[in-house]
Amino acid sequence: MTMLPKKLRTYRRLYAAFFFGLFVLLLFLTDYGRMQGFETSLLLELDPLTAIAAFLTSGTFYMGLLLALLIIVPTLFLGRFFCSWICPLGIMNQFLSWLWHGRRPSESYRINRYHPSYRLKYYILAALLVLALFGSLQVGLLDPIALMVRSFTVAVFPALQQGGAAIYLDQPVFYGAAGVALIFIAILLANRFMTRFWCRTLCPLGALLGVLSRRAPLRIQRDVDQCIDCDKCLKACQGGCDPHKELRVSECHVCMNCIEECPTQALHFGLPRERSSAHQPIDINRRRLVETGVAAAVLFPMLRSSAAAHSTPAAAVIRPPGSLPERDFLARCIKCSACMRICPSNVLQPALFESGLEGLWTPILINRIGYCEHHCTLCGQACPTGAIRNISVQEKVGEKPFEKPIKLGTAFYDHGRCLPWAMHTECIVCEEMCPTSPKAIWYKKVQLATRDGGQTELKQPYVDPRLCIGCGICENKCPVEDKPAIRVSSVGESRSSENQMILGG
Repeated sequence: MTMLPKKLRTYRRLYAAFFFGLFVLLLFLTDYGRMQGFETSLLLELDPLTAIAAFLTSGTFYMGLLLALLIIVPTLFLGRFFCSWICPLGIMNQFLSWLWHGRRPSESYRINRYHPSYRLKYYILAALLVLALFGSLQVGLLDPIALMVRSFTVAVFPALQQGGAAIYLDQPVFYGAAGVALIFIAILLANRFMTRFWCRTLCPLGALLGVLSRRAPLRIQRDVDQCIDCDKCLKACQGGCDPHKELRVSECHVCMNCIEECPTQALHFGLPRERSSAHQPIDINRRRLVETGVAAAVLFPMLRSSAAAHSTPAAAVIRPPGSLPERDFLARCIKCSACMRICPSNVLQPALFESGLEGLWTPILINRIGYCEHHCTLCGQACPTGAIRNISVQEKVGEKPFEKPIKLGTAFYDHGRCLPWAMHTECIVCEEMCPTSPKAIWYKKVQLATRDGGQTELKQPYVDPRLCIGCGICENKCPVEDKPAIRVSSVGESRSSENQMILGG
C-alpha cells in the first residue's frame, strides 16, 4: 500500500508518454502517402469543447465528435484527468515545468498557490460558447488540441523538415507560419515563469473540464488528522489547486504529484473518508461572467460586419473541394489545419483576414504555392468536424452517377500579362496542364503582324467557364513571374448559389 502513490504517478507518466506519442504518430500519418485508413483525427474528435461548440453553431453532432463522450463521462467521475494524462499541450507544459523546476522552495510555494487570475479561462470559455451560440465557431483559436495540430502542421514539422527530418517529400511553406510559431513558443516559455501557465490561466478546454468535474466523486482527498501542514504537496502541485488545504477540484489536473510528495500519506485519490477535508467550489465572479457573455454577444455582429465576412466571400477566398457553404463552413471549421497537413501540393494555407477575423487560420487555396490535385479528396477525410465533406473522387470530378464536377471557382486571363496576348510569345503551358476532359482551356491560332512588318502565328488561350473547375494548376504553372497571367477566383463555385457570374444562368 505504501507504494501505491508512486505507482499512480508512474502510471500517469506512462499514459502521458503514450498519448503524446500517439498524437505525434497520428499527425505524422496524416499524409497522402501514409494515411491508409488510420483514424488520424482521433484526438480532435475526442475533444469535448469542439463537440459542444460545434453543436451550438450547427445544431447537430458530427458523428465523429460523439467520441468526445469518452472524455466527458469519465471527467464527471474522475475530474480533469484529461489535462495531465491525455492532452498533448498539457503534457508538454507539464514536462517543461518539470525541466524548469529549479526554483527556490519559497518561490515554488508562491507560484503554486491558487491565484484569482485562474478565473480568466472560465471567462474565455464563456465568450467562446456565446459566440458559438450565435453561430461563430472560434474555439479553435485557443482549444489546445486544435492549437497543437495547427502549430505542428504550420510550424514544427516544416521546421524539422528544414533541419533534415524526412517528414515530407518536399519542403512545405505556410503563410503566417512565423505568427503561429511565436504563439506556440510563447505558450511553452511561459512555463518558465509559472507552472503550466496556459493550463491554469487561458485554456478553455481546461475550464470546460473544470466545470464538468466540479462534483466528481473521485478526487484528491486530504486527511486532516494525518496532515502535518508541511506544504510539500503545494510545492509539487501542477494545477495550483491548493491540495494543502481545501482542494479546488475544478483546478486539479489529477497529476498525482501531491500524493507522492506527502510524507505522512495524508493525501489519497478516491472517495472521501471520515476525516477528509472540505473542497472549494469554482471561483467565478458571476457579474464578470455575465459581462463576458454580453461582450461576446456585442462582438459577434462586429465579426460579421467586415466586407470580407459577408455570406458571399471575397473572390480571393477559395475553399477546399467539398467545403460547406461559407456560413456553414465557418460554423464547422475549428482551424486545426489537419487538411493542410494532408494536402499533397501544399495549396491549402491558413487564411489571415481574407474572409474577416472570423475566418482567421481557416483553410484557403493559394495557387501560387500549389494546386488542387484533380483526383485528390484527402482534405475531406482528414477534417474532424465535417466543415469539408468527405467526398468521393467520382463526386469531385463529376463521373457517373454525378452529373457535374465540383467547381472551386473559375480562371480568368489577364491579357496584359499573358505571353501570347501581350508579348507575342509562344506559350500554351496552361492549356497543356488543364486536367479536365474536354479541356477548359483552349486556344485559337491567329496570324499577327510583328513590329518589323512580318507575320507570326500564335496560339492565344481562352477559358471555357462551363468546363473550368478552378483547380488552380494553370495559375500555379504559369511561367509569368510575380502575378501570373491566369488567376482563379471563387466565382462560379459549386457550394454557393450566389457567388456566380450570372445569377440564374
